[in-house]
Amino acid sequence: MSRTRQRGFTPHALIIGAGVSGLTTALELRERGMRVTVLAEKFAPDIVSVVAGALWEWPPAVCGYHSDQVSLERSKEWCMVSFKRFRSMSERTVPGVYLRTVNFYFRYPLESDPVNLEKMNEIKENIPGFDRLEAADLAEINPQYGVVDGYRHLAPMVDTDAYMRWLLSETRRLRIAVEQRRIAGPLREQREALLDEYDADVLVCCAGLGTAELAESEMYPLRGALVRVKNDGTRFPKVTEAHCISQSPETGRQDMVFIVPRGDDMLVLGGLTEPDEWETGLGLDYPPVREMYERCLAFMPALADGEIDPDEPVRSGLRPFRRANVCVEYSAEDGVIYNYGHGGSGVTLSWGCAEEVAGLVDPAITA
Repeated sequence: MSRTRQRGFTPHALIIGAGVSGLTTALELRERGMRVTVLAEKFAPDIVSVVAGALWEWPPAVCGYHSDQVSLERSKEWCMVSFKRFRSMSERTVPGVYLRTVNFYFRYPLESDPVNLEKMNEIKENIPGFDRLEAADLAEINPQYGVVDGYRHLAPMVDTDAYMRWLLSETRRLRIAVEQRRIAGPLREQREALLDEYDADVLVCCAGLGTAELAESEMYPLRGALVRVKNDGTRFPKVTEAHCISQSPETGRQDMVFIVPRGDDMLVLGGLTEPDEWETGLGLDYPPVREMYERCLAFMPALADGEIDPDEPVRSGLRPFRRANVCVEYSAEDGVIYNYGHGGSGVTLSWGCAEEVAGLVDPAITA
């Protein structure tokens, strides 16, 4: 149902969800002059956005679960919008945002894999700091990994603790209304009531995995975990670059390596991908987490001397996936703009998806 627009009308957007997608969308809409209200049951640090590895990646990400080609093409545009925003933030020293070198390694010559070769060439064209790794670089890798090829480039790396605090502080600075409230049940059945209650004009759902209850049953979690190791240069030389080996989708083995500097003095080690697992209380005594940690130690033996964070040795969370990949669209049937299903790429896609949501506001209000 179309909502009336008067001269000088300023749209008021009601956003469900306060993860990285919800707060980024709120800031994007506010920057465009809209009024914004955010409703969420939970806020950082009690949300999956804080658990994220938060390494910006050209799609598809190393966990390899987004594969639909149409969705991936859209994701490339979204990720570039985010890259430019994060690069600017790093230059302005926004808390938690860094631009650092990431190294990707492969167990086969890239020329033998058309998909990853194309990905590398796209990165070469679009991302600064690209360099193909040479034999001397690869010779330093533990031979058990069979690494024979790779490349590096600059990439945003986000300390999610600091960055999520900054996002929330920005919403308050820009006078975005934020309310802790659980929204339950299909949004299509309560859209008008919510808009009337908050005197809003458009409803935007950025609820992540919570969208399973609000709109779509095809959502599922892809459980992940990170081991946190102190990276202050006292027990091993400070790691200043990220190192990644993608999971092997053809074998289904958990053989991914994910070593990423977090902030100024922490390192996060991964990765883990467990579909349809909902429990998040994982520790080093959980065999897949232990194996994940030991893979990283084998890749970079110096880390064996490192001190695991005594306060929070392991973070685990549920990446919000959907069978049909990322959803950023206006549903005429529900009367809702949706922005969810980012999986392990929430940070990477956040600003690009928020920009696209902004472009859907006018059509949603006038529909």
